Amino acid sequence: MQTIQELYTYEILTKDQPDLIEKTAECLAKTFIGVEVAGKWVQEPIIGYALKLPYEDFYQFTKEYIEANVHQGYCAVALDQEQNVVGALVGDTNVFEIIEEDIFEGTFADMNIVMRVLEDIDERFLEDYKNRYGKDMEDGEVLHLFLLGVIGEHNRHDIVQNLGDVLIKKATEEGLRLVLAEATNPKSMRVLEKYHGLTKYVNIEGDFIVHKYESNENLSSIPSTVADGIYIIVKEL
Repeated sequence: MQTIQELYTYEILTKDQPDLIEKTAECLAKTFIGVEVAGKWVQEPIIGYALKLPYEDFYQFTKEYIEANVHQGYCAVALDQEQNVVGALVGDTNVFEIIEEDIFEGTFADMNIVMRVLEDIDERFLEDYKNRYGKDMEDGEVLHLFLLGVIGEHNRHDIVQNLGDVLIKKATEEGLRLVLAEATNPKSMRVLEKYHGLTKYVNIEGDFIVHKYESNENLSSIPSTVADGIYIIVKEL
């Protein structure tokens, strides 16, 4: 039986790999919009279930995000023997940008709902970060894990572990303070907690930073049995 090392290889994308960037965007878009993997339906609750965003629009959004941030070296992929992308974990070290206006139009207009939710919890995190550390967050201080998706048929949890290991090791070596993600469902939260030690962020007042789906008219259709909200989760380095 093949081992995980033989099944998949791992690497960090560079800007000079347009084909792999496209394959990475395809992998991520499929898992967010919805795809069957190893007999199970994989779907992100906000993008795929509640808002039902179009695949092509979300693919383009994902591709542009990777192209804009790949130079930072925090876009990791798992490749099978045919060089297909079967898993990806991509992020950046930018300070959160709070735009506070709608920027998406047409068939992708509902992505503005997603951005408002993210900005809600990110803004609260930035405020708490300043109170906690006595300064505003700056570029290069926090690794923001933005998109995670796995379509590999085998060893799915091992793929998540190896992708995270690659990026967290790099962030540690580069002296970053935190690893952070916005966990939209318990499944992604559990794997990042189990394999990489990320936990729900508690602010200086002792509260979780969370946006509850039941309180959002656009996301209240998400069953509580699937997910109850989007949480900031972190790990100190």
